[in-house]
Amino acid sequence: MSQTSVTGTSGEERDDFSRAESRQIRSRSLRLLGSLLEPLRARLVVGIVVIIVSTAAQVAGPALIAFGIDRGLPSLMKNDWMPLALAGAAYLATGVIGAALVAWFTVLSARISQAVLLDLRRRVFLQTQRLSLEFHESYTSGRIISRQTSDLDSIRELLDSGINNLVQGALYMVFVGLALLLVDPLSAAVLLVSLVPLAILTRWFQLRSQRVFRQTRTASANVIVKFVETMTGIRAVKAFRTETRNEGDFGELVEDYRQVNARVIRLFGIYNPGLVLIGNVTVAVVLLVGGLRVFEGQLAVGALLAVVLYTRRFFDPMEDMAMFYNSYQSAAAALEKISGVLEEQPSVPDPAAPIDLWTSKGHVRFSDVEFAYAGDRVILPTFDLDIPAGQTVALVGSTGAGKSTLAKLVSRFYDPSTGEVSLDGIDLRSLHPKDLRRAIVMVTQEAYLFSGTVADNIAIGKPDASFDEITAAARAVGAHEFIEGLPNGYETDVNKRGGRVSAGQRQLISFARAFLADPAVLILDEATASLDIPSERLVQNALQTLLADRTAIIIAHRLSTVAIADRVLVMEHGRIVEDGTPADLIAGTGRFAALHASWRESLA
Repeated sequence: MSQTSVTGTSGEERDDFSRAESRQIRSRSLRLLGSLLEPLRARLVVGIVVIIVSTAAQVAGPALIAFGIDRGLPSLMKNDWMPLALAGAAYLATGVIGAALVAWFTVLSARISQAVLLDLRRRVFLQTQRLSLEFHESYTSGRIISRQTSDLDSIRELLDSGINNLVQGALYMVFVGLALLLVDPLSAAVLLVSLVPLAILTRWFQLRSQRVFRQTRTASANVIVKFVETMTGIRAVKAFRTETRNEGDFGELVEDYRQVNARVIRLFGIYNPGLVLIGNVTVAVVLLVGGLRVFEGQLAVGALLAVVLYTRRFFDPMEDMAMFYNSYQSAAAALEKISGVLEEQPSVPDPAAPIDLWTSKGHVRFSDVEFAYAGDRVILPTFDLDIPAGQTVALVGSTGAGKSTLAKLVSRFYDPSTGEVSLDGIDLRSLHPKDLRRAIVMVTQEAYLFSGTVADNIAIGKPDASFDEITAAARAVGAHEFIEGLPNGYETDVNKRGGRVSAGQRQLISFARAFLADPAVLILDEATASLDIPSERLVQNALQTLLADRTAIIIAHRLSTVAIADRVLVMEHGRIVEDGTPADLIAGTGRFAALHASWRESLA
């Protein structure tokens, strides 16, 4: 009994937590929407006024027809054509005014929606750039692309047409109801009764569709993630011949997406015919009751025509509003996901009161540093290290020893869990971001090149660099000759990810980029690991120039790269187990001496 009670309580707690979380997510989405609409208040007010006047003009039509029939025709039989002429002129005027204002509202709402989308796209892009490396290592690129593409498209569809349908439809129904009440209260009462089954049907649709529409967003995102990851890793796909397996996995995801959409269609297959049935029954009842009253002389013929038209028109927007609910559910789910990304806080925040460091010497110090990735084991336990300015340090050790983690801490991709990493005596957490990025640069093994020219890629190190500075940087690291040999020299488009140049050439371009940036501290994270021997020798020559007169931290498995270091640190399990010059460590009997001996034997 006690166990059952505990289980029940935990289930209730989970339900309460789920409801609280849902409220928090909705609140977050509403805050985002409010912040997007805040700068557009004036346009929104104008749009509301325009659509109200437009709807009133459109709704006036049946009442004017009733006036023309009940007042104009009897007056015309008495040779008084004025009432009928006034009714006709008024009907024409309201039609023209309504059409003009609808056109104005359509343009106005489109401008509002585009302004919102522009703001939102910019926010998502800036936020994903601002977030720390930890976020990008845990949040797949496919999911980020889904936020910027399919999710924003859902919001665009809602803003472009859904909101218009909702506002116009809701106002139209309200105005039609009021007009019906003024023309014939009894017919308005019949319409009011019809709202009961209409509300029940709509509520049924809402409860079932809300869950299904969220599933469509998830299924859509899964398809995009799988596609992006497959295309990003296409070389591995080709190398391991995983096309057939990927085809099966992707087919399952597409089938899930199809099934979810089929459930959506089935819901509309019940809801839309239900709306038509309720509308037709209501019109039939109004016509029957009104016809009997006309026969008894209680209602004019023109008034009967007006109430039938109003009743029919009352249900016209319902299908569009149902489609709005479709768009709304997709957009609401998308907005929740986007708002979640926008409310993510960087795990490496900018300092509240940054300290400027205009000129850096490059003195790096680790003081009582301990580091663990979120929810993971400790990688660096109580770590101390002092790297004097201008010293070249090589980090050596087995995979997982903590070398790359140390480099990420120096680059401030992560902050230490405890302790301090400082540059020239200033804690990196207090250093101004622009000074940090100018003082410390990392060159990775990937040597990523962006779409654009070779010159554009080198200039990333210094965006305002002149062409002479770019070519000087390329000459300094030995890249000038091969760049000049490209089809258009420095103006050659390197294509996606640098596909037009070899791995060694890409690395030389990345070195030129780093040389142009002229950092005080340069980190090379296995920058020669993917190169063949000729390419490595080419890069080694460039390294001599690149590392001169600056602090350097080299992470390398190849001991040929270590030879140019002033100091070697051998790391194991996050600790430094050997520290000395390459010559001293080679002459010893420790780990580095054994590694060096094995390397020499492999060259023999």
